[in-house]
Amino acid sequence: MSAPVVFHKEDLINLRPAHDAFVGIDSDGCVFPTMEIKQKKCFHSLIIAHWRLEKIERYVREAAEFVNLYSQHRGKNRFPCLLLTIELLRSRPEVIASGVELPQFASLKKFIDSGVPLGNPELEKLARETADKELASILAWSKAVNAAIARTVKNVPPFKWVRESLDLVKRHADAICVSQTPTEALVREWQEHDLMSYVKVIAGQELGTKKEHLQMAARGKYPSERILMIGDAPGDLSAARGVQARFFPINPGQEESCWECFAKEDFQKFLAGAYSDAYEEKLIEQFNRLLPENPSWLTAAK
Repeated sequence: MSAPVVFHKEDLINLRPAHDAFVGIDSDGCVFPTMEIKQKKCFHSLIIAHWRLEKIERYVREAAEFVNLYSQHRGKNRFPCLLLTIELLRSRPEVIASGVELPQFASLKKFIDSGVPLGNPELEKLARETADKELASILAWSKAVNAAIARTVKNVPPFKWVRESLDLVKRHADAICVSQTPTEALVREWQEHDLMSYVKVIAGQELGTKKEHLQMAARGKYPSERILMIGDAPGDLSAARGVQARFFPINPGQEESCWECFAKEDFQKFLAGAYSDAYEEKLIEQFNRLLPENPSWLTAAK
């Protein structure tokens, strides 16, 4: 059995341009239609089981699906999304009436605010150093999620037009995968579908935020107008803006048509310098309309 592929921050920092353009590409929900199965079958089910929230399962799932799939928080790191899911539940009348005790997550909030890469390695180190039971519990949940994904998410090919798009990108630009998914899962999925050759680095949550990935790999190496981030979540847009890069949205629910447009028209516009501010803004407006900031139950209560 061959050794697993491992990437480090140095792989991003030492990336040397072979082309005059750079493309960062998100993975879950962007390249692969894996967001729904990972969240609903793995993340959310284990939140309910791990913290004994079976009595309010309906509301946990509703909050978790909103945060992770159908809102401006889509695509964020698992730990802030876990915290936000529980915070949304605290104010829900049905949950309050149920009498179910929700986890406090004070230590989780400190971990999120600490500035370290939000992955299992840093969480495990902190849990060991502090002997914090809350952090140990969250780590156990996170490891269980990874194991469930490894068992469950298989044979999920990329969206139609992704392979054609990646082939175009490889011929004209340097590309990396930019994600907040654990690197091990990313490598497994990209290898399973023979996509590894299209990118120079697979950057997961252990290597920092998406903005940090782009900064290390592209900032100062390419003109900002020659850096493009492709993603399906507001965090991808934020990462692009953080390095003054262009952004191409893969709209949730419209993934195949977006990739088709990218392959047939929009990548050529980017290469030709015709991907204008006005055109990009039009695409972003359409993208943002699909992902509200607040859940329907809060909006209805106002």
